[in-house]
Amino acid sequence: MLGRLHFTREDIMKSIYKLMAGAAILVSLQSAAMAADLVVGVSWSNFQEERWKTDEAAIKKALEAKGAKYISADAQSSAAKQLTDVESLISQGANALIILAQDSDAIGPAVEKAASEGIPVVGYDRLIENPSAFYITFDNKEVGRLQAEGVFKVKPEGNYVFIKGSSSDPNADFLFAGQMEVLKAAIDAGKIKNVGEAYTDGWLPQNAQRNMEQFLTANNNKVDAVVASNDGTAGGAVAALDAQGMAGSVPVSGQDADKAALNRIALGTQTVSVWKDSRELGKRAAEVALDLAGGTALDKVAGVQTFEGGPKKVKMQSIFLTPLAITKDNLNVVIDAGWISKAEACQGVKAGSVKACE
Repeated sequence: MLGRLHFTREDIMKSIYKLMAGAAILVSLQSAAMAADLVVGVSWSNFQEERWKTDEAAIKKALEAKGAKYISADAQSSAAKQLTDVESLISQGANALIILAQDSDAIGPAVEKAASEGIPVVGYDRLIENPSAFYITFDNKEVGRLQAEGVFKVKPEGNYVFIKGSSSDPNADFLFAGQMEVLKAAIDAGKIKNVGEAYTDGWLPQNAQRNMEQFLTANNNKVDAVVASNDGTAGGAVAALDAQGMAGSVPVSGQDADKAALNRIALGTQTVSVWKDSRELGKRAAEVALDLAGGTALDKVAGVQTFEGGPKKVKMQSIFLTPLAITKDNLNVVIDAGWISKAEACQGVKAGSVKACE
């Protein structure tokens, strides 16, 4: 006859903890297995700008860490091609999509198709104003404020030119709104005069250069400051200024911390670039895509907030990361972060002129 079994409270608790630990391991393994079966399709608007390659590497790394598969397509600056690209990614088995929209309105049918098939969409860096899409970016109004502050600090009065982003990208207007928050008082007081303002089709540097050339001609080169909305347009503006012997004497803003722009900052031909660490943006976007593909609701994503600041005031579930202004004075920050090498940032810089290059 078997004797009676006696369990102490301690024995029972140990058994419970073991069961809980085992369950946690199973859940973790199940999550990993689920992620390993997932395919994330990324639709890029284009690869003309240096930074998208950095974003892509971050997305790939985050997906690989979870065992998920990466597939992609490059729309080559064509809104029409991007629609067919998204259809192709879906047909290739994408369980979630990350879309850098070439045209935020034109991409609408592709988002609707994905939603109808239960495929979550992450609007990457640029707003896709559709409630079924998730929106992840940096705070673009803050980027605009930082751009304007950087230029205004150097040139608090005079003739200003505004080289805006693409009219098909809502970010262009978010940036300009942030710039105006900083500069409106000085404009209203007559200290700053807006002598040129134009969108830059496709964010293309050559279009920015052409706009800048026209503004210089129209104002007999009497331009004191340029608020350019990214580093590509800044490069175009600097090229136009350089042709007139004005590069380095006119403050110019940008964003993205492109290597060429950071070198221009060290050389003194660009004043500020707003750094948006796209390694973090890419990582978070990949994680969000996997969460959504795994069944997480849009409003349950970690760090989510509601955003209704788009042109159509659509309520979006969003994540906003924090940008940082980079000038000659804190150029060491991006060098220390491994974003750019000292040699790249300081190429051609006169010895002793920039602390970060010493």
